[in-house]
Amino acid sequence: MKILVTGAAGFIGSKLMYMLGRRGDSVVGIDNLNDYYDVRLKYGRLEECGIHAPYVHETSDTLPSVRFIKMDIADKVSLDILFANEKFDKVVNLAAQAGVRYSITNPYVYLQSNLTGFLNILEACRNYGVRHLVYASSSSVYGLNAKVPYSEADKVDNPVSLYAATKKSNELMAHAYCKLYGISMTGLRFFTVYGPWGRPDMAPMLFASAISKGERIKVFNGGDMIRDFTFIDDIVEGTIGAVDQEPAPDGNGLRYRVYNIGCSHPVKLMDFIHEIEEALGVKADMEMLPMQPGDVYQTNADTTLLEQEVGYKPHVRLHEGIRAFIDWYKSDKNPLK
Repeated sequence: MKILVTGAAGFIGSKLMYMLGRRGDSVVGIDNLNDYYDVRLKYGRLEECGIHAPYVHETSDTLPSVRFIKMDIADKVSLDILFANEKFDKVVNLAAQAGVRYSITNPYVYLQSNLTGFLNILEACRNYGVRHLVYASSSSVYGLNAKVPYSEADKVDNPVSLYAATKKSNELMAHAYCKLYGISMTGLRFFTVYGPWGRPDMAPMLFASAISKGERIKVFNGGDMIRDFTFIDDIVEGTIGAVDQEPAPDGNGLRYRVYNIGCSHPVKLMDFIHEIEEALGVKADMEMLPMQPGDVYQTNADTTLLEQEVGYKPHVRLHEGIRAFIDWYKSDKNPLK
């Protein structure tokens, strides 16, 4: 099976490319390697996949069926040439401008990647015979939804950030292309992913960095927040399951699904911090702050649908996952240590 993975130097994308390559799929990964955060982390993830500098058009030296090409999904001409030449069976679109808080201060950058870029992917799938698109949505689409756990059947028309609005837009765009052109569509609403090689702008890396250096950490809403933290290995395993399992026709005859993909064992933010403290052997100095614009009080995934239809079953508990994350954080593999 020939698979395109976009956002291949990202946290989820790089691990997905690695796991698909290990099982023998023919994989092309693309990423624009932007500097939204320290690119050394992106280069390090690619190195883990056997992809080395100059990161322009490289073949893995450890996974012979894996190639990487530096490319932006907003570049429609280059993307069309790639699709025409490669003839992908399936596409996993993980490329996006990430970050809820960043979307508050820099809204325009989200239009190019999350909307224009996603439209380019949809058009390429339509024009070049791709039969199944799996794409990243986000738990942020639930916005002001007060009901927990979050179910795919819940209304998601109250976003509290532009980032969330772009992800909901992706789901609507995918539904339209499924209806119009018969492309199978699977959307994955990711819930608070953490683990080795995680993003430096997310809480686990921010906390680990500050606590290990004796610096103060910012704890929003006075620490009264709940998150469905999900370990990277569980996320990638579920994503591969979604790649392999094309949706059955729904009541309207459409092969369209949106799934929650989380741990379904939400924890209090303070408990998460305490796990990091214990793993590092250092007590955190905390600055309690109010809730930030765009944040939500809690996330909690009902993953029943993904379990029933794809066989998804997360197995990494928080204590085990934090230990693995901190072991990596303190190791020489971490380029930001």
